Amino acid sequence: MHTGSAKPTIVLVHGAVEDSSLWTHGVIQGLTREGYPFKVFSNPLRGVAHDTAYLRSLLDTIEGPVILVSHAYGGAVIGQAGDDPKVKGLIYAGSPMPGAGESTNDCLERFPGGDFGTSVDLVPYTLPHGTSGTNLVVKPDKYAYLLAADVPEDKLALMIAIQRPISLAALNEKLTSAAWTTKPSWQIRPLLDPVIPQAEFQFEAERAGSQVIELNSSHAIPITFPEVVIDVIGQAARAVAS
Repeated sequence: MHTGSAKPTIVLVHGAVEDSSLWTHGVIQGLTREGYPFKVFSNPLRGVAHDTAYLRSLLDTIEGPVILVSHAYGGAVIGQAGDDPKVKGLIYAGSPMPGAGESTNDCLERFPGGDFGTSVDLVPYTLPHGTSGTNLVVKPDKYAYLLAADVPEDKLALMIAIQRPISLAALNEKLTSAAWTTKPSWQIRPLLDPVIPQAEFQFEAERAGSQVIELNSSHAIPITFPEVVIDVIGQAARAVAS
């Protein structure tokens, strides 16, 4: 049993075209081994304000300090939800770090070199009351190249099969606040990621004053390097406790 004063609660926030199983390839096991209390957030992937409201509701159930850990689009959500007073640090694992007035897509397009737009399909949907919108999924034949070039084939097949669509509006929705402006942040930077240009990772980290950890990894850091994620969580926990 760990009290709030012993170790912070780690909240894991997945990104687009994936689900909470992202964290079951070693991150959850590492947190359990190291004795961290944790929560796994099922990101709705409907929009920044919508998803942030759900994350805030989860934070309301936690006592004591929290460290938010994101992957991919989850970075937009933790950036906006991270202004909760109990959030003490933010970890971005292959995540964009949009500022207030910026969207996830702004981060993908600010610098040349990203290849997200050519690798996805847009799928229209209609809700029961008649509202329509557009979901986004990654083309199966582009999934490995874009997101998981170094993931074993058996895991890759599962990732493709269970990918959850994200609303295109979520990627275009601009943040109203960004907690990295006032709270410490860590960027785990995948050097082999076709999604986010390296110039963007560098720009974001310098702007936020983030601690940077570079990895020869694809976009799928929580699967390819779960122990590094655990190590960075430990670094963050010690830093916010001091």
